[in-house]
Amino acid sequence: MKNIKVISSVLLLSIIMMNCKSNESTVDFKQLTENYFNEKNVLNPLDATQNGQNQFNDQLQFEMTDSYRKKQGAFFDSYASQLQQVDFEALSDEEKNSYDIIKWEVEVGQQLLQQNANLMPIHQFWGTHLTMAQFGSAESAQPFKTETDYKNFEKRMELYAVWIDSAIVYMKKGIEKGVILPQILTEKVIPQFNDMVTPKVEDNLFYSSIKKFPNTFSATQKEQLTTSYKATINEKLVPKFQKMSAFLQTEYLPASRKTSGIGALPGGNNLYKAYVKQWTTTEMTPEEIHELGLKEVARLKSEMEKVKTQVGFTGTIKEFFDHVRNKKELKPFKKPEEVIANFERVYEIIKPNVDKLFSLQPKTKFEIRRTEAFREKTASAEYVQGATDGSRPGIFYVPIPDVANYNYYADEDLFLHEAIPGHHFQISLQQENTLLPDFRKYNWFGAYGEGWALYTESLGKELGLYNDPYQYFGMLGSEMHRAIRLVVDTGLHTKGWTREQAIQYSLDNEAESEASIIAEIERYMAIPGQALSYKIGQLKIIELRKKAETELGSKFDIKKYHQIVLESGVMPLALLEKKVNNWIKTSK
Repeated sequence: MKNIKVISSVLLLSIIMMNCKSNESTVDFKQLTENYFNEKNVLNPLDATQNGQNQFNDQLQFEMTDSYRKKQGAFFDSYASQLQQVDFEALSDEEKNSYDIIKWEVEVGQQLLQQNANLMPIHQFWGTHLTMAQFGSAESAQPFKTETDYKNFEKRMELYAVWIDSAIVYMKKGIEKGVILPQILTEKVIPQFNDMVTPKVEDNLFYSSIKKFPNTFSATQKEQLTTSYKATINEKLVPKFQKMSAFLQTEYLPASRKTSGIGALPGGNNLYKAYVKQWTTTEMTPEEIHELGLKEVARLKSEMEKVKTQVGFTGTIKEFFDHVRNKKELKPFKKPEEVIANFERVYEIIKPNVDKLFSLQPKTKFEIRRTEAFREKTASAEYVQGATDGSRPGIFYVPIPDVANYNYYADEDLFLHEAIPGHHFQISLQQENTLLPDFRKYNWFGAYGEGWALYTESLGKELGLYNDPYQYFGMLGSEMHRAIRLVVDTGLHTKGWTREQAIQYSLDNEAESEASIIAEIERYMAIPGQALSYKIGQLKIIELRKKAETELGSKFDIKKYHQIVLESGVMPLALLEKKVNNWIKTSK
């Protein structure tokens, strides 16, 4: 009996040891996704604030520095390693999506870190300097409700002053290595810093929150914060704005390049391929995308010819573009408020029809606002997501820099894309979905997100819009605009196209104003690859809908299709395709 007890004890010990080892190698996947989200926020505190993660409101990333990129590299390597320890088959379907999304982000992140884009840390379209200005306006995601909120942003302003120094250091390295902005883009950035220097501190954008103190603040609190903000703006920020402005004018502009695309940079072709993968979430080559763009431009042009005939215009399609651009009846507004009121009218028309196409709808409130003056001249219409706690609505921003020349022929279409059921539905539903881990609630993939918004433009007739042929032409024009992007973005960055060539191609194929087209082409020069995401995503969502309609026949339900596409939030297109295919299979 004694020997049996000894053997039993040894067996028991072995089993315990094996269980311990087994537990050590099993990763808690839910915890992994939580850690992933927290570490992403640490690396990207401005994004965290935008997403309502307010514990990061006093922090700022120095994204161009070697030390920051080293942290990014360690982050990606860590999660690549952790994923290998996960039992993929034991995960639920939604967890498998999360696994695949993290894996995809890590691989693309590692690829981008091999490139040298950090030597161009600023451009005119987006980035830290513009986000900080938006936050400083006290009209954006940075909260100003408590004394702590004010102190948080003051710390962020102090860090921003240091960020400007770091940007200059890396831009100088860029000059040495020939990794530098095109001259025309540098010219656009200079005023963005010049405008931040004001003779009176009270007129400075970063002073805005001081004019909007909550009623609950005491006189002492107001006085202390006012004094402190004045000192930070005058002594720390403004001197750095002046320094950056002088550097851009005297050193960076003379060294800026005459070429338009990043293919001209050292390592530029590899950088563009990495951006193409990032923004399209596919393995498509720039050449394949260019050819697809040419086909789509030809298809849409034939549709435009039909509208031209319908309205009785007898000239060429190019002459019709000019007719639409300059038609007085399409520029009826005298005040910016009238532009906003027209979008409100569109909203009222579609409200009763949205229920026919969507069973899944968001709770987040929604507003239409004019774009802030400090960025209105270079901004496009855009949607900024609301806060999940309901404290901030989703906002559709409309730039109206020159109301007399505001042409509204594409406004019905624009509302569907930027607002409802486009970005507002997709982003709000994603944020409200309690079944998704946080990193997915606040995630973004351009091909899916912009693809969805472009797809919704095609729903206009079902929603009660496009009864005016010019508004329908506006929809075709918007889709053409995205098709042109496939051609000009790849043309600029892989085929050596000049800015002027790209502008001319756009003028020949769409009715946008020349000023708008110039701003667009300069946008593609600043953020290569991003413009490809819209059409690539839209075509995939249309393709999947057609497949579902064909295979399911009378069982096809448009509300259910939209729910399947929207419910899990953004993901790479291959994952979306897999999800829809599974739904088709089970629905049969």
